Amino acid sequence: MSTFLQNALQIAQSALGQAVAEGAAPAAGAAQAGGLAPTPGAVDAATSAAAAPGAAAIGPSAADLAGAPAMGFAHFIAQSDMVGKSLFVILVLMSLVTWYLIVVKAISNIRTRARSADFLNKFWNASSLEQVENEIITHGARDPFSHLASHAIHARNHHARYGATKLEEAGSNGEFVTRTMRKVIDEETAKLENGLTILASVGSTAPFVGLFGTVWGVYHALVGIGLSDGVTINRIAGPVGEALIMTGLGLAVAIPAVLAYNAFVRSNRVLLSRLDAFAHDLFAFLTTGQQVLHSDGKVRALRRGGQASKGEA
Repeated sequence: MSTFLQNALQIAQSALGQAVAEGAAPAAGAAQAGGLAPTPGAVDAATSAAAAPGAAAIGPSAADLAGAPAMGFAHFIAQSDMVGKSLFVILVLMSLVTWYLIVVKAISNIRTRARSADFLNKFWNASSLEQVENEIITHGARDPFSHLASHAIHARNHHARYGATKLEEAGSNGEFVTRTMRKVIDEETAKLENGLTILASVGSTAPFVGLFGTVWGVYHALVGIGLSDGVTINRIAGPVGEALIMTGLGLAVAIPAVLAYNAFVRSNRVLLSRLDAFAHDLFAFLTTGQQVLHSDGKVRALRRGGQASKGEA
């Protein structure tokens, strides 16, 4: 009987020890998962595992950098479609036309001012209209002032010699000379304003052309990003930054055009005001046969009787 009890007790003790051992293993695993008593090795493993995704999220790997395409303006033009390339060609043509007009009109204005100053000096130092007419015949009418003087002198001589033979020549000598001079001034105004419409059009439309190119480039960049597998900062910033180049190009084309337009308009306004004042002086001289008097900066034409008129030129 005692032997039987001893055997039963041993069996129970062995079963109890096995049950305790099986329950301790899950408890230890749960404690390690919950961070209750992590060992140094477990801490290092967990830190490495957590740091790996973060490092990948912060920056692209060396393989990604090696496989990324080279960004830049040339890459943007190369990967653009027909619309993007057409907009780029339009902006380039606008820039070429703008700088051509700037250079040509700047040289023309400088030359016109120099020739005008030289002619005015010779005109007012001449002893007679015949000498002025011979000077114009010799050197030609190369500036607005000589052109105006040539036509005005010819109109006075023609009307005095032949009279009003046509409907456009009707009226007195002074009226015919006035119409001729007004026609010449209108022609010179149109000549001076030649090309300013193009500069104004380029200055007002080039920024919007560049902005349209940017919108078109950003749209295609976002479509390409949406179709790609992974989205990283270099895949977004590169194409969008390239598309913004079109806006900068549009501004680079428009700014010189606007500045040149304003400069040429002011230059033409000053020159035309001087031409208008010279027309009044020339008309007074042709109709009265006497030169004009300059008093306090005001121009007064002398009548034939020697009395000064009150009309200001």
